[in-house]
Amino acid sequence: MSQEFLLEVSRLGKDFAPVAFARGPVVRAVQDVSFNIKRGEVVGLVGESGSGKTTIGRMVAQLIEPTSGSIRFEGSETTSLSRRELRGLHARVQYIFQDPFASLSPRMTIGEILTEGLDIQRIGSRSERAAKAAQALASVDLPPDAISRYPHEFSGGQRQRIGIARALTLAPELIVADEPVSALDVSIQAQIVNLLRDLQMRLGLTMLFIAHDLAVVEYVADTVIVLYLGRIMEMAPSRELYASPQHPYTRALLSAVPSPDPSRHANRQILKGDIPSPANPPSGCVFRTRCPVAVDACASAVPPLREGTKGHFKACIRDDLG
Repeated sequence: MSQEFLLEVSRLGKDFAPVAFARGPVVRAVQDVSFNIKRGEVVGLVGESGSGKTTIGRMVAQLIEPTSGSIRFEGSETTSLSRRELRGLHARVQYIFQDPFASLSPRMTIGEILTEGLDIQRIGSRSERAAKAAQALASVDLPPDAISRYPHEFSGGQRQRIGIARALTLAPELIVADEPVSALDVSIQAQIVNLLRDLQMRLGLTMLFIAHDLAVVEYVADTVIVLYLGRIMEMAPSRELYASPQHPYTRALLSAVPSPDPSRHANRQILKGDIPSPANPPSGCVFRTRCPVAVDACASAVPPLREGTKGHFKACIRDDLG
């Protein structure tokens, strides 16, 4: 068993073939993605819509199967588990979904939702499951009487708290938080982010935090991975990445983050056009069609993810952008 990392992802790939009887190219949603997560660490996975973030999160949680590559959890491969082994993994890796309403059954009470995972895993007696559900509700600052109510009786922010509580009931070793605040009002987003940060620090949670908002990721993540069209563009400790971004894509994303300091946007970079289709990605560097510093050589070969300063990686052939 690996002593250093809880999760090890190596050369992960995911292709989506056309649905039955449909014509079209294979969609390469994720290509050659590798990263590790230490126990107690929060890794932020950030990128525009269509970059493959959610696909990676679902593969890590084994909600979908990868096409290629390896996922090791506590040193054991998870991509070839039996159904019984997979059920055990799902108790240890929990998922917080983007849409808090769609992820909660309207026919179940909050108590039933919170104890469902415990029922499936056959953990504890009925009274012990109820106690765990009540404890999870309290940890996300919801009142005890919420346990007998239904999802439609709660606001969006409260429903997301319920989703977080559901993930906590099984005391997971890893939580995949898939854009947990993007469907919420801005005023509520800060409350949920603060709650997740507080829970992480108090419970020592290990988390893969997926978002498209770099400002949110900066607040919660120890390490940040910047993804574009299914490939990693840059990966570094959070403070270093925000202080000294090395990839043109990261710099463009950071320059778009709202700031009260006008000087921060003195060299603002505006990305032109939309992210290309993963069914027809550009040759060479997938970012080159929107990159403000691209050269002819960028079309020739896929740039490898190379380490510059210790722990800071970028996938770019330009070494003169430091």
